[in-house]
Amino acid sequence: MNKIDHIDHPAVGKSTTVLCERMLALWMAALSFLLTGPAFGDSADRAKAIVTATCATCHGMDGNSVVPTVPKLAGRHPEYIVRELNAFISGKRKSDIMAPIAAALDPDDFKPLGVYFGGQTPTKGTVSDAKAAEAGRKLYLEGNEQSGVPACEGCHGTDAQGGKRFPRLAGQHREYLIEQIYNFRTNVRNTTRVMREVSTRMTDAEIKAVAEFLTGL
Repeated sequence: MNKIDHIDHPAVGKSTTVLCERMLALWMAALSFLLTGPAFGDSADRAKAIVTATCATCHGMDGNSVVPTVPKLAGRHPEYIVRELNAFISGKRKSDIMAPIAAALDPDDFKPLGVYFGGQTPTKGTVSDAKAAEAGRKLYLEGNEQSGVPACEGCHGTDAQGGKRFPRLAGQHREYLIEQIYNFRTNVRNTTRVMREVSTRMTDAEIKAVAEFLTGL
């Protein structure tokens, strides 16, 4: 069973389960109350209320998750967040946690939620392996011509800020980045053919290296 909060791969290490799974029932109850309760003054207030009741436990109120396997959402483009929420609903992106939460939300709330998280200030992580980070920097900027891995900056930007189509990667948790690349490789995440192809060409060492580089940006 594949989950956004579960890693079971030798390149990542010991399987990790976070509080998110245990809190799912409570979140769903809180979300149901919000969606059927009194109306809010505007979409921004409603989005903040949803974040407070549902998103903040894992992603943080400011979108800077402190859980290594849960993504930071701060600074991501609103349209990208909207697209990923729809991917959880369609099954293109699989998660036992996010799929029921996204399905319970009103689609009209997707963009305000994206605007909320996109407006938060992102934090950066700490590099723990400088040598790996340097190898990751080279791969990110230049790719690997021999194996056919393109430079990541071509889509995500030189500073990894991302945009509407491609996510911000700068400062993201290394564990989360590693997991997602493996999810592309194994088709757990089927949101882009490009990343599916790229992930199959990357070695385990390259995946860890580029994640190490990105977390420090």
